[in-house]
Amino acid sequence: MKRKLLSTVLSVAMVATMLVGCGSKTADTAAEAPATTEAAADTTEAATTEAAPAADATAAAGGKIGVAMPTKDLQRWNQDGSNMEAQLKEAGYEVDLQYASNDVQTQVSQIENMINNGDQLLVVASIDGSSLGDVMAQAKEAGIPVIAYDRLIMNSDAVSYYATFDNYMVGTKQGQYIVDTLDLDNAAGPFNMEIFTGDPGDNNANFFYGGAMDVLQKYIDEGKLVVKSGQVDFATVATANWDTATAQSRMENILASYYADGTKLDVVLCSNDSTALGVENALAASYTGDYPVVTGQDCDVANVKNMIAGKQSMSIFKDTRELATQVVSMVDAIMKGGEAPVNDTKTYDNGTGVIPSYLCEPVFADKDNYKELLIDSGYYTEDDLK
Repeated sequence: MKRKLLSTVLSVAMVATMLVGCGSKTADTAAEAPATTEAAADTTEAATTEAAPAADATAAAGGKIGVAMPTKDLQRWNQDGSNMEAQLKEAGYEVDLQYASNDVQTQVSQIENMINNGDQLLVVASIDGSSLGDVMAQAKEAGIPVIAYDRLIMNSDAVSYYATFDNYMVGTKQGQYIVDTLDLDNAAGPFNMEIFTGDPGDNNANFFYGGAMDVLQKYIDEGKLVVKSGQVDFATVATANWDTATAQSRMENILASYYADGTKLDVVLCSNDSTALGVENALAASYTGDYPVVTGQDCDVANVKNMIAGKQSMSIFKDTRELATQVVSMVDAIMKGGEAPVNDTKTYDNGTGVIPSYLCEPVFADKDNYKELLIDSGYYTEDDLK
């Protein structure tokens, strides 16, 4: 795919953006750029003065990028979308950002419009990774590359690349946190645990669940961890649409059936913050025992507040600014006719083959380190968490 050459001013800014790795903080690109060849004959002062207007004039010269996000109902997708839009625009691209209200057909229609309206590359965070086959085929027929964003698009050979965090590692970190907090290698137990994972249509949910269970299964087999409800298999513990109310209703039923007699609940493995919030709402309403360990993911504001208040133990932090930076570098490489940078070519098979992927590394936040991770880094302000 060919594209017009940007001015040297914009090229320098784009190269600076590409050099920011997924494991480091977003870099400032505010340094002055050299003047264009044509402007070199003018004074350096004049060239510097005109640099900003020149960048504005070529802001859409890089091409048009379609960004399809699932919903605005979850905080994390708003952050993903705004981070992606800002960084793509800074790199010189026109951005067509759409949210689909968690409705698959709406997302399909939005992507079809992106294809028909001349978008040159698609970044798609799918609602249901198995429901985009037809529209992906349209993208392939139109010669439009596709980057699956955070959620792998399944059973489509139109997917060029995948950009996400290491989803299996998310699960292993949650599982290991439980092991360490309960001291399962030394404590006698048994400890009572319940499990909540995500939407069965989201391929990531399998990785979150699988990573955690690979850590915890041996303690279940030993009887040191006991799931009183008996609800362990993925299909049973999955939460449609990662919905908070759905998780809350299921947790209320579990509490009424297995813990109303005073039986202690020691830990609840929740794959993300929206399910954790539902669990915490149920605990607040109908559980009177010692508060259990509760895991989460995404560091949503409500959950970080609960973490500070002792109502959630940890949350996996995935800095979406870093993921957006990595996706911009992938977009830029593809739009220049090259190959996108990847660091995993073995893990993510979408049913048509392994999709070359870039995996960012997640970390966990708790009451001891959230200030460093979330506030000192500028992700949130102190006021956000009051």
